[in-house]
Amino acid sequence: MLSIMRKQKESIVIKVVFVIIVLSFVGTIFLVWGKGSDGVGGGKSGYAAKVNGTRITLEEYQNAYQRIRNMYQQIYGQSIPPEMEKMLGLKKIALDGLIDNLLALKEAKSLGINVSKDEVAASIEAMPMFQKDGRFDFNQYQQLLRSNRMTAKDFEEGQESEVTLKKVRQSIKDKAVVTDADALAQYKKENDKLDLAYVAYAPADVAAEIKLTDADLTEYLQKNPNEFKTAEKVALSYILLNPVSLAEKTTVTEDEIQTFYQKNIDRWQGKDGIQPLAEVKEKVRAEAIKQKTAKQAFELAADTLYKNIKSGDLNLIAGALKQKVQETALFTAAAPATALAGEAAVIKKALELKQGELGGPVETAKGIYILKAKERKAATVPALAEIKGAVEEKAKAAKAVELAKKKADDAAKLLSTNGAVKTQSTGSFGYSAKGDIPAIGTSPEIVEAVFKLSQGQAPASPFKVGNRWFAVRVKTRMEAPKAQFEAAKDELKKKMLPKKQEDALAEWAKGLREKAKIEINQTLITDK
Repeated sequence: MLSIMRKQKESIVIKVVFVIIVLSFVGTIFLVWGKGSDGVGGGKSGYAAKVNGTRITLEEYQNAYQRIRNMYQQIYGQSIPPEMEKMLGLKKIALDGLIDNLLALKEAKSLGINVSKDEVAASIEAMPMFQKDGRFDFNQYQQLLRSNRMTAKDFEEGQESEVTLKKVRQSIKDKAVVTDADALAQYKKENDKLDLAYVAYAPADVAAEIKLTDADLTEYLQKNPNEFKTAEKVALSYILLNPVSLAEKTTVTEDEIQTFYQKNIDRWQGKDGIQPLAEVKEKVRAEAIKQKTAKQAFELAADTLYKNIKSGDLNLIAGALKQKVQETALFTAAAPATALAGEAAVIKKALELKQGELGGPVETAKGIYILKAKERKAATVPALAEIKGAVEEKAKAAKAVELAKKKADDAAKLLSTNGAVKTQSTGSFGYSAKGDIPAIGTSPEIVEAVFKLSQGQAPASPFKVGNRWFAVRVKTRMEAPKAQFEAAKDELKKKMLPKKQEDALAEWAKGLREKAKIEINQTLITDK
């Protein structure tokens, strides 16, 4: 079956079927636990996560991650570039799925939820990919499992867990109820019309009211010195060792090639899955040599540096490494020396060194640096007289923001207590999930707040929309006819139920996590 699918990989039908298979196997692979093992594939100390003392092994995580990755590749019809994988968060999705499913399975036991063999068999027989002419075909079942390198025992154990999960989650959903009050509130939200009275304040509106004394400026400068500090500067002497110069002398053994291939298995992803080592051996060899050379060069640089670090003599180190010393003029982090453009790690390290101090090694794409700070100029805050204009501009802007917010706060309090305030009107508008409000702009926060209020009521605090603060009150609320609600109530409840169920399920899962002791191996989900 797998060979047929490879030959016909351009067929839309085969692609769709394969995606369905992958989706099914993703579910089961998340659910076949290591039964508290010490970390298959990672030694006794290897684990992806620990959940209330139960380990999720590296092998389970790697399988889950690979299945997720394959699934997305089938959906997109192409290899997933690293930046897209990072955006999608596939590593975290895989690990979160394992953790949530483990917690749910354990909760199922405490709730007394069990699954019979007949239920497992029925769920498998109902899967379209195992059917022929609308009926379960045992030969096709076995063939598809073999083509995906899964045993019937593993698949059926996984399917038992999947059915258990469905049952326990459905039991939580079944407890969710949409009340008449819920339905009425939703009906009113969707059908009532509001007209808001509002007051708006922006910093620009009140800037003319701001009057600052020298004492105010001094206080602002003292509280915000970092806004006016001159940047610290450093001038470097440095050596740049290029590992490529050592590559010709570097060799790797067959074992090293095999180990590099296994450790970096996701690099060899092709259209049909992981490419065998035999097909990519020369690429693997080149990458392994590159990595080994870089490691050897770094170790050489580090050893030479530490042997001579007390001397503070960069020329001595350069001679030992057969490199030349290069120099930079004074530079800042924001405006680095031209030769160091893009070398963030080098610049960061340079600014950490004391004058005359050696530092490194620092490894970047260009090579391995050993540094010496030949001169430093510390960051300083100029006297107020030198920067009075800049301080006044920033202080005035900050005070204008504070004053606009205060005026809006005061207006909100008056509106909420029916105090006298000169307001403007939005005009009539209906509920918008996007948050569109005439005359105000887009603010889901305001919309959600005001559609819960009755006529004459006001939120106690203002809302920020763009650079303006708005204090609002429900001027009029035109209610939709109650008779229409009674006619629409049952249908509305049906419409609301799925979200109510999903919210209940999400809250339940969140509660399980909050009660659990979870330890995650962060190196697995960190995007490098």
